[in-house]
Amino acid sequence: MCGIIGLINVDKNKFVNQALVDGLTVLQHRGQDAAGISTIYKNRFHIYKNKGIVSEVFNQENITELKGNVGLGHVRYSTLETADIFEAQPLYTNVPYGISLVHNGNITNTDEIMKDMIKSNIHINTNSDSELLLNVFADELSRKRISNITAFDIFDSVRALMRRCKGGFSVILLINRVGLIAFRDPYGIRPLCFGKNDECDYAIASESVAIDALDHRFRLLRDVSPGECIFINTNCELTAQVVSEKSILKPCLFEYIYFARPDSIIDGLSVYETRIKMGEKLAKNIIKEFEKNNKEVDIDVVIPIPETSRISALEIANILKIPYKEGFIKNRYIARTFILPGQEIRKKTVRMKINTIRSIFEDKNILIVDDSIVRGTTSIQLIQLAKNAGAKKIYFSSAAPPVKFPNIYGINIPTADELIANNKNNKEIAKTIGADMIIYNELDDVIDCCINTNKSPKEFETSCFNGEYINYK
Repeated sequence: MCGIIGLINVDKNKFVNQALVDGLTVLQHRGQDAAGISTIYKNRFHIYKNKGIVSEVFNQENITELKGNVGLGHVRYSTLETADIFEAQPLYTNVPYGISLVHNGNITNTDEIMKDMIKSNIHINTNSDSELLLNVFADELSRKRISNITAFDIFDSVRALMRRCKGGFSVILLINRVGLIAFRDPYGIRPLCFGKNDECDYAIASESVAIDALDHRFRLLRDVSPGECIFINTNCELTAQVVSEKSILKPCLFEYIYFARPDSIIDGLSVYETRIKMGEKLAKNIIKEFEKNNKEVDIDVVIPIPETSRISALEIANILKIPYKEGFIKNRYIARTFILPGQEIRKKTVRMKINTIRSIFEDKNILIVDDSIVRGTTSIQLIQLAKNAGAKKIYFSSAAPPVKFPNIYGINIPTADELIANNKNNKEIAKTIGADMIIYNELDDVIDCCINTNKSPKEFETSCFNGEYINYK
């Protein structure tokens, strides 16, 4: 999971540098490993990237150097648990024409592509699948051997890339003297949308909130369709075509559960509304679980884990008619632990990240609401914090179903052994994390929360919950 953005202005003297920084700041939740921007000014690329969050990487001096009316940006979340600056994006290649790329997702057939690169004498300098994507596209475009690139050439090159590359990917490319290109994998696993303002400037981004933040005159046009390529030339003229021979919309369900900001609209769905519905479903499942155990619902207070579980937790409190309290206080200046590389870093960060208000926990039976339970690191430490604060009974609930399988499309869940729900039933999970009871939403319930309009997706990528991966054959 990463955040990407691309901007192009009609006015050649209207620079995109500050707008790119603003957009990346809004997308910061999608990755905190590194940030970078690439622009073109007078037919030369200007690139700056570094480790850290947006506010640490960019300052007045380096932003000023990023001149140009067209550019792209990236906030990085490493799916390989590496923090090598050479893998930070945007990436760049001189041949052909000069191309810069930002990418969100994971390519799953990297070994196969690497063999093709070696056969073609193309050097790949990192372990980054994004570098592979860049070079596959450059390789396909080089075969055109033309000086005047048309939309047909762009679409044909992306079509060939989609034949060669499998996995989940949303990509924005910047080509010198040509324009801005964006495309989404044939299943639309990772999100991508675009918007336009009154001056006919265009913006492309991972989430609609980045477009909202740019300017009040920008409006969201639509999501990029699965297998679709968007081409905006240097005159800001947009052409679009679905180039994949086979495409079906199956966005990642985790975007709605956890990754995306609640004020985003992804594939026609309000993330906020889906999380309310997940809270409704979870409240009903909590009641069922108590009934199954022949127990009265003896919860005194509903406590969310900030930030993403608040919406669902508030809905649970409303339905159960139990007080909602902010018992955990989060240090806003610590990164999300689930997407941090390395288990030891995650453990240490949780301790620095959250504290409790003792009076809310003391002598109470509490319901803790989380958006998901992945490795269980955070859950174990939060329950210990609650016990230290004097809680009598601790019930733990998750808006997501149990995460039992690795994700290979852009989330850092590389092995099933890391997952607390792997080969455990609910009682065993509750015992492991130290809770009196654990309650999950069912997968069908969560999917149902995301199918509420004629325009919404009818299928979702759910492999980390059910082990059903996309068959590319």
